[in-house]
Amino acid sequence: MKKTTIFGIIILLFILIVSLVVKSNYLFSILIIIGLYAIIVQGLGILMGYAGQVSFGHAAFYGLGAYTAAILTTRYHWPTIAALLAAIILPGTIAALIGRQTLKLRELYLALATLGFGILVFIAFNEGREFTGGPSGISSIPFLNIGSFAFDSDRKFFVLVWAVLALLLLGINNLVHSRTGRALRAIRESEYAAENAGIDSASLKLQAFIFSALLAGLAGGLYAFYITFISPAAFSYHASIEFVLMAVVGGLGTFWGPLLGAAVIVALSEILREVVPLLIPGAGGEYQIIIYGIILILLMVYKPEGLSSLGAVFDRSPKRAEQNTNKQ
Repeated sequence: MKKTTIFGIIILLFILIVSLVVKSNYLFSILIIIGLYAIIVQGLGILMGYAGQVSFGHAAFYGLGAYTAAILTTRYHWPTIAALLAAIILPGTIAALIGRQTLKLRELYLALATLGFGILVFIAFNEGREFTGGPSGISSIPFLNIGSFAFDSDRKFFVLVWAVLALLLLGINNLVHSRTGRALRAIRESEYAAENAGIDSASLKLQAFIFSALLAGLAGGLYAFYITFISPAAFSYHASIEFVLMAVVGGLGTFWGPLLGAAVIVALSEILREVVPLLIPGAGGEYQIIIYGIILILLMVYKPEGLSSLGAVFDRSPKRAEQNTNKQ
């Protein structure tokens, strides 16, 4: 049986068991957020783990998807499915427009450029009161529906989000093992060598950037239909830092990395929200960012390959055993 088939069965069993067993709406909401963030980090995994590019502006694409879905349904009364498609397309279009020039930058300059883009979009959300509602946001967003069927409960939305995530995981797994995936890995290892081998690195990096923006827009649109209220606070640069942290924590360029990273950081966020005020009375979100920064530094020093690499400990294949013997 192929690995992709096994992975698909595992995810489908997880969705089935959770949807039948779990009764807590709070737990469903946590799992939904993990699923939405994992969708975003899947795109970042392609961009950072394979194309070798970093982005601190993906909260902007996430927010553009959410606001597109919210504005089209509440002000222009679009069908929710059509609005969700627009929420996917708009961030991808903007990524295509800005990516060609932005991706010419390297390392720190690229990170700063994407961070600046994210901050500008966040300011637009706050100041564009006529369209975005300003700091008050947009309320009364309808539930996502397909015909007469509405995803109007946490249980239904959990199944939807995780089904989408499962399809993306399998699709991306096929992508990274294709010719395009091998070309992206070649760019990550050495862009100069890849270009000498005839690979159009600029085009592939742009495609990876657009793809990651499309996924962020998809997650944003789903988020708007789930929460039914959005405001700029959810799309600040803090969120972009969290997304990058999720990608690094889980492991760049790995199958389970985005999902593992999203689960760990969301769980950590919930814990910190309860613990930090007890340890530091009056503490705000800035302490959470400091803790994230410390975690990121420690990971880059001691475990740069991410937590998903821990699975190698359980790999007892003859090939790995032989490699270990040779090392000894």
